[in-house]
Amino acid sequence: MTDDTLVSVEEYLNTSYEPDMEYVDGVLVNRNVGEWQHSLVISNVVFALMQKYPSVKVLPGVTSKVTETRCRVPDVAVVLHEPPGRFITEPPFIDIEILSEEDRVSPFIEKLKEYTAMGVPNIWIFDPRLKHMFVFHANSLQEIEGDTISTGEPRLELTRDEVFQA
Repeated sequence: MTDDTLVSVEEYLNTSYEPDMEYVDGVLVNRNVGEWQHSLVISNVVFALMQKYPSVKVLPGVTSKVTETRCRVPDVAVVLHEPPGRFITEPPFIDIEILSEEDRVSPFIEKLKEYTAMGVPNIWIFDPRLKHMFVFHANSLQEIEGDTISTGEPRLELTRDEVFQA
């Protein structure tokens, strides 16, 4: 976190931050971004999803208002329809988080639980260092053992090679 200075949700939503920040109960929270592998995986995921599924919207770094007092910025959000406003206020079809070396388990799981509470049906996590893929479902992190991660209907999928290609 940056400091204990409280910011209103309206101020947060109407201010640009460099780098992007998340908003948790009035406090601005740093995001762990900017690393080579982290950025490469985001690029790979966005490209593959856009190529394979042109009818969905693939949004890197879009602000999602997960509760009245919390705004998160998933690395990638996938929506089936264009959001009605400037920010995501309805559950995306998929939220994707890419792990960074600085990520801490407790705040990371807290964020995933917020996505679940918002109603996001598919939460994917990618670890660029170990080339692992996970889904977060029923408040549990489950590793994908095979080479494909996918959703239910509509079915969207990515292979391990598409996610982690150099």
